[in-house]
Amino acid sequence: MSSMKITSAALLSGALFGLGLAVSGMTDPMRILGFLDVAGEFDPALLFVLGGAVLTTLVLFRFVLRRPHPVFAERFQVSELRVIDRPLLLGAALFGIGWGLAGYCPGPALVGLGVLSSEALWFVPAMIGGMLLHRLLRGR
Repeated sequence: MSSMKITSAALLSGALFGLGLAVSGMTDPMRILGFLDVAGEFDPALLFVLGGAVLTTLVLFRFVLRRPHPVFAERFQVSELRVIDRPLLLGAALFGIGWGLAGYCPGPALVGLGVLSSEALWFVPAMIGGMLLHRLLRGR
C-alpha cells in the first residue's frame, strides 16, 4: 500500500475525529469535569457522545470486518488479548485519575493544543512525558 495513501487516510480520519470533538464540545475540559461531577452540576453531554460512538460501532463494525482487509492495509489489526491483568487495570486507573483531574484525554488534548488552549499547553507535554516514562520503565 502507498505510504501517501495511508498517511492521507490517517490525517483525514484524525481531522474528522477532531472536528467531531470540537462540534460536540468535548474539547472543553469543563464539559468533561461536569460529566464526572455526578453529585454536583452534572453535564450529560459526554453520555450522548459516547452513546453515539457505541451505537455507530455496534451497527457498522460487523460490516467493516466482513471485508477481506482494510482499504489501506494488508490485514485488520484486532487485538487478540483476552486477559484483564494488572498493567491493564493500573493503566486504566491512572488514565481515569488523570482524566478526572484535568478533564482531558489524548484526543481532546491534541485538539486543544491546536487551538492553543492553556490547559492543553501543560497537559500535552505532561502526557508525552508519561508516555516516555512508560517506554523507559518497560525497556522499549
